[in-house]
Amino acid sequence: MKFLAVLCVRNEAAFLLDWLAHHRAVGFDHVLVYSNDCDDGTDAMLDRLAEMGHVTHIRNDGPYAKGGIQFTALKRAGTLDVVRQAEWLLPLDVDEFVNIHVGDHTLAALLNALPQATAITLTWRLFGNAGQVRYQDAPVTRTFTRCAPAVMYWPWRASMFKTLYRNDGTYGQMGVHRPRKPDDARLKDAKWFDGEGRTLDRQFKRRRIFSNFGQSNTALVQLNHYPLGAMESYVLKADRGRAVHSDDLLGLDYWVERNFNTDEDTSVQSLAPAADAIAQELKSDPELARLHAAAVAWRHARFDALMRHEPYRALFGRLLMAAPSRPVPRKAAHFMAAHATAARDGPRDS
Repeated sequence: MKFLAVLCVRNEAAFLLDWLAHHRAVGFDHVLVYSNDCDDGTDAMLDRLAEMGHVTHIRNDGPYAKGGIQFTALKRAGTLDVVRQAEWLLPLDVDEFVNIHVGDHTLAALLNALPQATAITLTWRLFGNAGQVRYQDAPVTRTFTRCAPAVMYWPWRASMFKTLYRNDGTYGQMGVHRPRKPDDARLKDAKWFDGEGRTLDRQFKRRRIFSNFGQSNTALVQLNHYPLGAMESYVLKADRGRAVHSDDLLGLDYWVERNFNTDEDTSVQSLAPAADAIAQELKSDPELARLHAAAVAWRHARFDALMRHEPYRALFGRLLMAAPSRPVPRKAAHFMAAHATAARDGPRDS
């Protein structure tokens, strides 16, 4: 196996087949998926996909380590043969889509462009809500095409990345954004590149989880990130909870830091014909088609149920009232960054 994606999901069955189809088209040979506490049939869909050979499915029902649900899954994944046998690893979320801009837009083309790489950072490009209110059963990459500018100065989350890395023993454990537990003896030979093909310095080999501000980081590859979806879907996301910080309630602050719609980017659709063909093949299976339809119905019913409770009605109302987010100008971002640096490096307030 050359390329393995690792995914953690809860109540995502309505999106799963389109996500899987896209990443099969990108070039992933297999997907390892952890599920937990599913109410919409995600676990049943994954069981069927596992029977068909498309995924390896493991129920991640706990107990969970201090780092939370996703950290626990990734830590356990390192013991599995399906991980050990892979040449390249990439942990992803179901709202993230690999988008390669070189060659035939596949992982093979990306490695051909960066033949020396042992790790490549895939920087997020944040895709906003674009005023979509009601959830629709349609591919995310076709529904949401408005996004943040290629160059962002604030917030730092807009420049976070996921790491595609060679599974050669340099790192002993997967992490959400970057590999962990480096082997010092091997680290000197690791070669990290960013999504523009630039060589990255040694701090990226150990600790960085976001790309440098104020520059484009995505000429060769980017990670399309759709963290919001339609307003209905965001309410369901708040109900579901977060995979990393499961105790944090989603509110308007999370929304504002991600709802950028100033630009349009449809480049991910370069693989749409191939992905659509794979999706149709998957949905031709009667059991997968039934589970997908049931998941779509579940999302509509769950939203109606949540709207009977004031906290979720209030959240939905705030989303309707909130304007799209404005990118922070460079001068203002530098002002805030200077204060952040001073707070980190200077004497603490008494």
